[in-house]
Amino acid sequence: MNSIYRAIDVSKQGFHQWMDHYMRIMEEEQQLLPIIYQIRKDHPKMSAKTMYNLVKPRSMGRDKFMDFCFENGLKVEISRAYHKTTNSLGVTRFENLIIGRELTKINQVWVSDITYYRIMNQFYYLTFVMDLYSRLIVGYSASTNMLTEHTTIPALEMSLKSRNPASGLIFHSDGGGQYYSKKFIAITGKHEISNSMCESVYENAHAERVNGTIKNDYLYSYNPQTLEDLKRMLKRAVGMYNEVKPHQALSGQAPRAFEKSIN
Repeated sequence: MNSIYRAIDVSKQGFHQWMDHYMRIMEEEQQLLPIIYQIRKDHPKMSAKTMYNLVKPRSMGRDKFMDFCFENGLKVEISRAYHKTTNSLGVTRFENLIIGRELTKINQVWVSDITYYRIMNQFYYLTFVMDLYSRLIVGYSASTNMLTEHTTIPALEMSLKSRNPASGLIFHSDGGGQYYSKKFIAITGKHEISNSMCESVYENAHAERVNGTIKNDYLYSYNPQTLEDLKRMLKRAVGMYNEVKPHQALSGQAPRAFEKSIN
């Protein structure tokens, strides 16, 4: 490697600083994709410039953000295909471990997704973790940004605290960067949780449905005006969903009642 450093006229420290910066950019790009696709799905005619002003990514300016959108099929209308990025420098994808899997109890599979919630011109990000067998939301978070430390990690830690699952649990998500960051994987590894990902951003249906239910059935009616409002009303919405809302898949029971009935 020393000969390579000399050939490109850069120090070892400088090279690794560049690599760290590049990896941070790559991670944010993967974090942005699912959110941008969802925004465009909800707002088919919203321009990339408008999306940039709403999302305010940290690692790219407006022109680069617009190019990024165009490169991923978002110039006019959303492309239904999720463009999987492969890169030898660290973009990770996990095998889908839940296809055809029969569930018989809780804490076999948790599914998760991140969505956005708009208050005036400010975007907030909601993360949910749901037990796929009982449909119970076991963890959630609300944040002002998409960083792993403020989205998936708090939601996962809440889930682990509330459930204390045995080893062998599968954690299933889309391909967002928050689900393969080193910090997130360190937590799943510590608890012997297997990471699983869908092939398409549109193939995490149960988690996406929870997003829509919490926003459409509860938060829009509650009408939070600040982040503090949003966090308080999110807790209320999750409580109503878990404790009261009947589910056809659960024989008309709410998730909490269903879990009690099988214990």
